This record gives sequence, C-alpha cells and structure tokens, in this order.
Amino acid sequence: MKGLAFDVSHMLAGGLVLTSFLLLYQNRLYALLNMYSLQAVVLSLSVAWQAFVQDASHLYVTAFIALLFKAVVIPLTLHRIIARLGIQRDVENVVGAGTTMLAGLALVALAEVVMLRIAGGADVLAREDLAFALSVVLLGLLMMVVRRNAVSMVVGFMSLENGLILAAAGAKGMPLVVEFAVAFSVLVALVVIGVFLFRISERFDSIDAEALDSFRERGR
Repeated sequence: MKGLAFDVSHMLAGGLVLTSFLLLYQNRLYALLNMYSLQAVVLSLSVAWQAFVQDASHLYVTAFIALLFKAVVIPLTLHRIIARLGIQRDVENVVGAGTTMLAGLALVALAEVVMLRIAGGADVLAREDLAFALSVVLLGLLMMVVRRNAVSMVVGFMSLENGLILAAAGAKGMPLVVEFAVAFSVLVALVVIGVFLFRISERFDSIDAEALDSFRERGR
C-alpha cells in the first residue's frame, strides 16, 4: 500500500507540474482557462488522495472546494468576463515560448535541488510532494512575469496558489479552518478580479499590461 500511495501521489503531483507547463504554452485565453480548470481537477484529485492516504477527512473538504471553485466557478466567471469586456483572445508573451519553457525547466530543477537540501531528512513522499509544489509555485510566478495580458497574470497567480494548496495538503494535521479560509479567499479573490478587470477596461479600454505601461509613461 505504501508503494501504491507513493506512486499515485507522485503521478498526481507530477500532473500538476505538467499542467503548469501547458499553461505556459497556451496562447489563447479560452484555452488557458480550460487548462487551468484541468489543473484544478488534478489538484482536487491529489488532495483527495492525500486525504485517503493520511486518513484525514477534512482534506476531502479541500478537494471539494478546489473542484467546485477552482475547476468550475472561477474559469466560467472569467470566461464571462472575457466575453463581456470583449478582451483580445490572444495571449502575448514578453519572451518566446522556447525561452519560457527552458526557464520553466530550470525552475523545476531548482525546486528539486532546494527541497533535497532543506528536506533531505524528511519522508520521501513528503519531500517529493514539496518539490512538486514548489515547482508549481515557481512556474506560476514565471507565468505572471512573461505574460502581458492581465487575465493570464491572474491565472498565473491562481496556479501559484494551487502549488501552495498542494504543499499544505501534504503536511499532516492541517486544521479544518484552513479549508474555510481557502473558500473565503477564493470568493474574495473572484470579486476583486472581476472589479479589477472591469475597472481597467472601463478606464483604459485595454487590459494589456504593455498598453497600461505606455499610458503611464505618457502621463509622466
């Protein structure tokens, strides 16, 4: 059973890293949101498996929250925001896709090295999960840096949060209050994201980060 637990956990956590790379590769907003939804499904499966392995029923709540809000509610809401605002559907990158992927591979290698050094004495399963979680966090940060569109930056931030949830799920004894905090933070973030995008579009007729920088330069 221990070998099966390791293999399934390893596969699901690796699936999160894979979907993070696929997020970096997408060049259409709708495809980006669909891929984020898939990542949230993988996250919910990973957390549910941790709940089974740890015999921690409260983690099933986390898995349900991830499935409901991150895989369904948030992507559908962002789909509607994009359609209502008439946002440009193409995603522009600061650097090329090849360079982005190489940078992503370097960050994953960095995460593995860091976790090997600081968690070398920990359980193998916990260490591997933490390495995968850190990889997802770093790839989310990379996505926020290399994308110009505000929606894709938001998706990068939410992907980063998925990595944090994966790390928290791997830590035994996470209290139930965290699940409610996650649900509340997701709802608040959703409202803020909606207001933020509506305000930007209303004020500047664009949510492209480069266009906003140009506007700022003209105002100086």
